[in-house]
Amino acid sequence: MIYTVGEIAKQMGVSASTLRYYDKEGLLPFVERSKGGIRMFKDEDLPWLNIIECLKKTGMSIKDIKVFIDYSMEGDSKIDERLDIISSQRNIVENKIKEFQNMLDMLNYKTWFYETSKKAGTCAIHKDDTDNLDNIPKKFHKFIVKK
Repeated sequence: MIYTVGEIAKQMGVSASTLRYYDKEGLLPFVERSKGGIRMFKDEDLPWLNIIECLKKTGMSIKDIKVFIDYSMEGDSKIDERLDIISSQRNIVENKIKEFQNMLDMLNYKTWFYETSKKAGTCAIHKDDTDNLDNIPKKFHKFIVKK
């Protein structure tokens, strides 16, 4: 099936201008055009578009995505280079996940802190937390600063 820029953009949840920008930046060499120059997206273009979106959402620059796409267009001779790019980006994402997990842990601790404070009617119930960790769930002990 053939899709217009608008149709494929809607299917992917991005704007048509985003896809036009990607094309302008050389990220869509696989997309065919009609004799009139209209982009003609096909079902087999979706995996390409999905990896571009994935790499973009993980923080990879358009320039680096273009390098990946260029290597992909060169075929099997660039498997090692593509693997390096994907592995490096995966490592970046894993590190971000760890950072976000730490932030989520802190937010969970503060949620517990304020829920228990609200129930007691005061934050003062936590003034002795550093002296008595028994009152605090073990998973939150790492957030307690010892006096």
